[in-house]
Amino acid sequence: MIVSASRRTDIPAFYAEWFINRVREGYCCVPNPFNPQQVTRVSLRQQDVDVIVFWTRYPLPMMEYLHELDVRGFRYYFLFTLTGYPRFLEPHAPTSEQAILAFRKLAQAIGPERVIWRYDPVILSNHTPFEYHTVNFERLGGALEGYVKRAIISLMDDYKSVALRLDRLRADGFHYLSHPETEPGFAEMVQSIAASARRHGIELVSCAEEVDMATLGVQPGKCIDDQLIGRIFGIEVTHQKDPGQRKACRCVVSKDIGVYDTCRHGCTYCYATGSAVKAFEHDPGSPSLVGHYDC
Repeated sequence: MIVSASRRTDIPAFYAEWFINRVREGYCCVPNPFNPQQVTRVSLRQQDVDVIVFWTRYPLPMMEYLHELDVRGFRYYFLFTLTGYPRFLEPHAPTSEQAILAFRKLAQAIGPERVIWRYDPVILSNHTPFEYHTVNFERLGGALEGYVKRAIISLMDDYKSVALRLDRLRADGFHYLSHPETEPGFAEMVQSIAASARRHGIELVSCAEEVDMATLGVQPGKCIDDQLIGRIFGIEVTHQKDPGQRKACRCVVSKDIGVYDTCRHGCTYCYATGSAVKAFEHDPGSPSLVGHYDC
């Protein structure tokens, strides 16, 4: 089993103590996002877990417990989101400078092949036009050179909740492109980002992207990647595409242990957070991330 921790929230940044407590207990309880009365018990025993995939913007709180995970025999890698957007889009996320330092520290501790950079989502707007991304990616890629082997990009998906949230910014003069791939300048931007990645020794792939960018230098990839796992850890895991993800997503099957509406970064474009209320209902001793679900 591959454990995803988590597409729904930032466990390393906000819930590291809860996570290590659950590892010590050997399980956690995960309520169904669409039916909270349906709760699943997920084993966190080392013999049941092939790999843990951490999703984060700030891994330092989890780094305190990595040695314990190593001693217990767990395999893991990190998907590290670093976009460096203006603060009105990422009001409570770490600054670029803070995130870069954290990225470097993590890569030094576990190796750059186990820290995947997610420049995701790519938001095209009047504040972040095509030229912005060519410069921004180059800036961040240069700062991460030698600390990362692979980067993942994808365009922002037009979820209804996200669109409503972004539309509220129109009063302040913000507007964005729902389908930037149809606009002049898109191909040039992608080619520029791909060239920047090559200059810094970074393999660049896309994530859950219906737009074909292969001819522009970006091959389709996956975040929870069976081939990457095999290469890094020398083990065989499932090759089955996760049926619970979008059609264009190529990730293999995993078990996500997060809960929606529990991330505190407050990113305006986040599909996983509509309200931060649950983020403050947390008990690090509970079997479940929020509330007291038993299983």
